[in-house]
Amino acid sequence: MTIRLATLQDIQLIMQLINEVLPIMQATGNLQWDNTYPNPEVFTADVENSQLWVADIDGAVAGVIAICTGQEPEYGQVPGWDVTEPAIVAHRLAVSPHMQGKGIANALLNQCEVVANEKQIPLIRLDTNIINRPMQNLFLKIGYNLGGEIALVKRPGMRFLAFEKRIEL
Repeated sequence: MTIRLATLQDIQLIMQLINEVLPIMQATGNLQWDNTYPNPEVFTADVENSQLWVADIDGAVAGVIAICTGQEPEYGQVPGWDVTEPAIVAHRLAVSPHMQGKGIANALLNQCEVVANEKQIPLIRLDTNIINRPMQNLFLKIGYNLGGEIALVKRPGMRFLAFEKRIEL
């Protein structure tokens, strides 16, 4: 497995992955994503900003993650969190259902730490739907701390759990 920056040529494969993941998420009641988000335009912008990473296994896109530096303003809902503090923020993490159980999500989340080290930012933040227990368990297993529950303007009516991890530079 290689973790590499995504290219525009990867967008079609990334959307195929999203289209495989979406019905599984929705079947569990996780409506965080739908037919409008994430979309090719969002991933294209991520590529253009050099913030989209893929897990490549033998030329196949097995997983994807956006690694950004802009925090969601709603992270300010978490007691004690300062959204003006520089942070690496992970978004749009997905792994092909055919490739789960191979450590791909862990490898993609580890790339957050690589980027954090390169940018000299010792703080990583992320969030997931309150229903997404497997993702929450993964975050806790690899050293993230639960900050609190938030609401996101982009997803009205849903609740999310926000996590953070401080790393040594």
